Amino acid sequence: MAENTAPSADHILETCFAFWSSKVLFSAVEMGVFTELAKGAEELETLQGRLGIHPRAGCDFFDTLVALGFLRRTEGKYANTAATDFYLDRHKPSYIGGILEMANQRLYQHWSHLTTALRTGKQQNEGKDAQREPFAVLYADPARLKTFLAAMTGISRGANMAIARKLPWAKYKTYADVGTAQGDLAVQIALANSHLQGLGFDLAEVGPIFEEYVEQHHLDARLRFQPGNFFEDPLPKVDVITMGHILHDWNLEEKKMLLRKAHEALPDGGAVVIYESIIDDDRSRNAFGLMMSLNMLIESPGGFDYTGRDCMGWMKEVGFREAHVEHLLGPESMVVGIK
Repeated sequence: MAENTAPSADHILETCFAFWSSKVLFSAVEMGVFTELAKGAEELETLQGRLGIHPRAGCDFFDTLVALGFLRRTEGKYANTAATDFYLDRHKPSYIGGILEMANQRLYQHWSHLTTALRTGKQQNEGKDAQREPFAVLYADPARLKTFLAAMTGISRGANMAIARKLPWAKYKTYADVGTAQGDLAVQIALANSHLQGLGFDLAEVGPIFEEYVEQHHLDARLRFQPGNFFEDPLPKVDVITMGHILHDWNLEEKKMLLRKAHEALPDGGAVVIYESIIDDDRSRNAFGLMMSLNMLIESPGGFDYTGRDCMGWMKEVGFREAHVEHLLGPESMVVGIK
């Protein structure tokens, strides 16, 4: 091929070095750059001194954050952008840095074993030696569990707020968020729908973290925690059951079992809401959803992500009379089944 007709290699090289920009952002969150600058713009020497960054590294590091669009620099002073100030200041309720912290502490290392996972079909996280289910190790360490649950809030906040608005909640009185984690979906639904009573359903270890989060939002009177194991216990009997980023953790039979349990718990006319980074039916556009499925390969013995058509089929197989897919935002969509 002649040189002047050669295709561009830009996309290949940008993807090759994408981990550089990820790691720069992870380190900025880890060291509290955006939390520090939420107080106001600072000059280089002040900023690197307050954060303990070596003078050899400081200028390149902060200028890289400028070039990547995470900071602004005006007359020699660095400042947050509107987005990093809103989402990456640890002191704001809108903070989503938990997912970046988890990606830095866990996923960054585990994904270095993707090739092994592709060749063996076996998980490559903390439980890889015993091929344990993905939460056994996390739930055994209270500090790691709290970080993980905060990460789930970070990755889910926008979708949670969309669900709180998009579902016809006026038709219902009660709901349960199954696998509730820190409880942000339950909280966002309650904040947007003052007539609802809700609960969070998860393993007992999650209870104190859920209750603390609910108390921060002054929703104690309308939200409570119900401990339980969704493999062993029946699901709560409510009008709506939600599961956010739950089904993809499990193999096909376990997915169907959870949907069957939801069907059994709901009244006629009740709804189950499943949301994930639902893969498009053509499996060619939602790259994030497809990579999330690879993440489940790394994180679990049998988990995988799926298309909206897949999920609607499973819902109808276990007895739901109708189902539809609705986009939430970004790569996230929900599949709603009506009993």
